Amino acid sequence: MYFQGVKKTIVTRPLPNHPTQFGDLHPLLQRLFLTRGITYIDELDRSLNKLPSPWLLLGMETMVAYLQSALTRQLRICIVADFDADGATSCAVAMQGLRLMGAQNLSFVVPNRFEYGYGLTPEIVELVKQQQADVIITVDNGISSLEGVAAAQAAGIAVLITDHHLPGHELPKAEAIVNPNLANDIFPSKAIAGVGVIFYVLMALRSRLREANWFAEQALPEPNLGRLLDYVALGTVADVVALDAVNRTLVYQGLMRIRGGNAHPGLLALIDAAGKNAETLTASDLGFSLGPRLNAAGRIDDMTLGIQCLLAEDSQTAKTIAVRLDALNNERRDIEGQMKFEAMALLEQSLALEKQHMPAGVCLYDASWHQGVIGILAARVKDRLHRPVICFAPAGKDLLKGSARSIAGLHIRDALSDVAVAHPKILDKFGGHAMAAGLTLKMHDYPAFALAFNEVVETRLAGVDLEQKVVVDGELTEQELGVDLAVQLEQAATWGQGFPEPMFSGVFEVVQVRVVGQRHLKWVLRKPGGHKLLDAIVFFVDAPEQWLGIRKIKAAYKLEINEYRGNRSLQLMLQYFEKMA
Repeated sequence: MYFQGVKKTIVTRPLPNHPTQFGDLHPLLQRLFLTRGITYIDELDRSLNKLPSPWLLLGMETMVAYLQSALTRQLRICIVADFDADGATSCAVAMQGLRLMGAQNLSFVVPNRFEYGYGLTPEIVELVKQQQADVIITVDNGISSLEGVAAAQAAGIAVLITDHHLPGHELPKAEAIVNPNLANDIFPSKAIAGVGVIFYVLMALRSRLREANWFAEQALPEPNLGRLLDYVALGTVADVVALDAVNRTLVYQGLMRIRGGNAHPGLLALIDAAGKNAETLTASDLGFSLGPRLNAAGRIDDMTLGIQCLLAEDSQTAKTIAVRLDALNNERRDIEGQMKFEAMALLEQSLALEKQHMPAGVCLYDASWHQGVIGILAARVKDRLHRPVICFAPAGKDLLKGSARSIAGLHIRDALSDVAVAHPKILDKFGGHAMAAGLTLKMHDYPAFALAFNEVVETRLAGVDLEQKVVVDGELTEQELGVDLAVQLEQAATWGQGFPEPMFSGVFEVVQVRVVGQRHLKWVLRKPGGHKLLDAIVFFVDAPEQWLGIRKIKAAYKLEINEYRGNRSLQLMLQYFEKMA
C-alpha cells in the first residue's frame, strides 16, 4: 500500500545457496519456494496424512482423559472463547466437534470486550456459574487466567485450557492445559492458531473414543472432523499466524472444502456478504474479506453474534446475521478512518516524522478512540511508520487499554515483559504474540509507560535496519505476465503470513490512470518498449489525484485473476509505486 510521503526501497529476496530436490517444477516456482525455506518437493504436500500427531502436544493425554470422562458422565460443558475471529471459529469448532462426539449439554460464553475484557476472568466465571456448568473449556485464551481458573475451581468447576498464546512465568492450575508454546512441548508447529489447537484436541479425543468403542456403543457415526476445516482455515488466516507447514495444510484443506461446496451455512453467508465466490476463494479472501466481517462483531458489538453466524444451521438465519455483520464492518471502517486521521494528525503535531526524531516505539492515545478498533489502528500506523506501535483507548475506571503491533525483528510480548520487569507496577496486565499484543494500564501511568516502552524498543532494535523496504521476488517478462502464471501461482501453495504471496517489481509506462471510488486508482500499464496492455489497480491511496498525468512508475505488485461475466483476465494489484522521471 502506498502512503503519501512515505518512500520505500524495493529489494529482491536473496536466493539461498541450498541443494534442492524440486524435480521438473517450473524454475520460477523453484525460486519462490527456495526463498521461503522450502528445498524439497515433499515439503509442499498439503494432505492431511502429513499433519503431525496430536499426541505430540504436551498435556494431550490428560486433556483427552478429562474430556472422555465428561462425555461418559454427560457433564455440562461451557466453552469460554476469545472475542476475535480465532476465538469465534475456535468456539464453533468446539461446539460442533463435541456435539458430533455425543456431548448433549453444551453452551458457550464469549466475553464482551467492553464489559469484561479478555479471557477467563472471575467475572466470566460468574456467568458460567449461571449456566450450572461442570467443566469449562477455554479456546484461544486461558493461559494467563490465574485468577479465573482459581475462581472456577473454588466454585467446583473443572477448567481445561486450550490456547496458543505465550505463557507467563506462572501457569494457571487448571486440570489440563494444551498449548504448543508451553516449555518442553515438542509439537513442531509453534505458530498454530487457537482454532488449530482445539481441532487437534478433537482429533486426539476421537482417536481415544474410537479405541474405547464409544461411537458403536452410543450408536453414533464416527465424526468426520474434516467438516470443521472451513472454520479452522478462517480462524488461522484471520489471526495472522505464520503459515508454517502445519498451518498451510490446515488452511489448504479448509479452502478445498469451501471451494467444493462443503462449507457451513454461516461461512457461506459471510462469503456472500463479502461479495466473494466460494468456488474460487483464496487464503487472502479469508484474511481481508471474511475475517474483518467476523471480527467486526467483537470490535463493535458482541462476538456472540459472530459465533451465532458460524453455528447457524440454515442459510436464511446465516444470511440475516451475515448482513448484520457486514453493516458492523462498515461501521468499523468509518470509525477506523476517523481514528487514523486523528492519529496521523497527532503524529504530525507531537512527533517529527523525520526518522532521526521519531521514537523507536510509538505510543498514541486519544480519549475519543474506540477500544474495539485500536488494534487495526495500531496496524495501520505501524505500516506507515515501520515502528512498533501501541494505540490506547479509555477502558473506564481510570484505565487504558492498549493494542500493540510490531515489525520483524521485535517480539512485542517480550518487549512488554521487559517493561514489566523494569517497572513492576506500571503494567496492569498484558499478553500476546510476537507481532501483536494487548495490555492494560492506569491512565496516570501512560506517560511513564510510553517512555519505558521506547527505551526497551530502542535497546531491542539496536542494529536493526529500520528503513522501509518492499521485498519482492524479482521481475517478470512481458510473456510471463498472463492469466496462466497467475493461476499457477495461486494453485502452487497456500500463501500468507510468514509464507508471503509472490510479489514482483518492474518499471511501467502509464497508458492511462484514473480515480475510481474516492481513493482508488485504476491503471492501464505496459512494459517499456512492450506491446501488451496490463490492467492494474491500487486501493486507498492518499490524495489519488496527484497521480493523474504521471507517465512512468516503478511498482511492486501481485498477480490477480479478475473475473467478469465469465471472462478471466490478469490484473496487477499494486502494493507500492513511485514516480519515475
